[in-house]
Amino acid sequence: MFNYLEPPNAYYEFEKIYTAQQWAKKQRWIVDYLTEHAPDVIGFQEVFSIDSLKELVGEQGYNYFAVVDTPEVIDDFIYKRPVVAIASKYPIVEVAAVDHDSELASMLGLNSEFTFSRKVLRATIVLPHIGNTDCYVVHFKSKRPMINVDEHNKELTPEQNIIEILKANLAGGWGSTIQRGSEATLLMIQMIARREATQQPMLLMGDFNNELADGVLSHLLTSTLRFAPAFDAKTYLAKYCLNDSWDLFVKSQLSEDEPSNGEAMASDEISHSESHSIFDLADENEAKNVNTTKLMPLRAPTHYYGASSSVLDYILLSCEFDASYLGSFFEVIEYNTYDRHLINPEFERDDLSTDHGIVLVTLKLRS
Repeated sequence: MFNYLEPPNAYYEFEKIYTAQQWAKKQRWIVDYLTEHAPDVIGFQEVFSIDSLKELVGEQGYNYFAVVDTPEVIDDFIYKRPVVAIASKYPIVEVAAVDHDSELASMLGLNSEFTFSRKVLRATIVLPHIGNTDCYVVHFKSKRPMINVDEHNKELTPEQNIIEILKANLAGGWGSTIQRGSEATLLMIQMIARREATQQPMLLMGDFNNELADGVLSHLLTSTLRFAPAFDAKTYLAKYCLNDSWDLFVKSQLSEDEPSNGEAMASDEISHSESHSIFDLADENEAKNVNTTKLMPLRAPTHYYGASSSVLDYILLSCEFDASYLGSFFEVIEYNTYDRHLINPEFERDDLSTDHGIVLVTLKLRS
């Protein structure tokens, strides 16, 4: 939401306050997106004004809304530590903040004061055909270094000052990485435990502040086990694993030309928010694998920093949404990243939008 805070309150600093016109413009941008794309379930990050957002989305048909935390307020009107939220057109029957396993955290070398940098929200939503589904919304620790130094220390020489900044960036950056990776690990452990207890489908969405391919978070997609009996692993593992919705979408595209074995797809669709699709030719080997030359989609970034870009925002799904899983209910038929405001912005329309692309997946019922 990129600092969703109703005036006359300020975000982080005294002077950072939207005017009435700016606030109306920011809200209009959100409404325009919801009107155009109409996701059924949507996760939010960087929410300061909870009641305002609840009212705004309620007017767009989202009768169910939840948070599990409140932002911190200092000096009566200056806000920091925004929270995550979820809105749904389908009933939310249970809401909870995810608590980590403190004993496990200690075993990992984390101190007793460890906590998620932002509370993780779990909402159980009654989705069509599949029933109670545990939807998690996260905003993992950013890459901003955890150690701050005075960048203009006049008591140091210019070289000494640079050295202190360098050391703070190295140590502080690694500290943020440890925090982010630990959050993902401890959350995944709780998701597995919840899955074992309820057998309910899982959906994890949010700003991961990291690419999944990076080793820091790659364990969120663990699909193999060392030393485990092969038969047991194959039988049970998929039920407790998560899949990147992008990978499921690509798999769905590759299988479109394959025989359907008489399977028909119903028209029921569910979208979960959080791009335009860019296509390129598959390489020769991939083309041979599917016995045809297909157009392969290229994943659009969700964040730009200077000349670099990366995918930081994800929707991960349990096996019920994987068409290759025998007991699945849905398949991912569309994956889009709304990024017009990032790659082709118009000031009057987009200057108070968000600094991330919005990931949207569409699920289709299998029958």
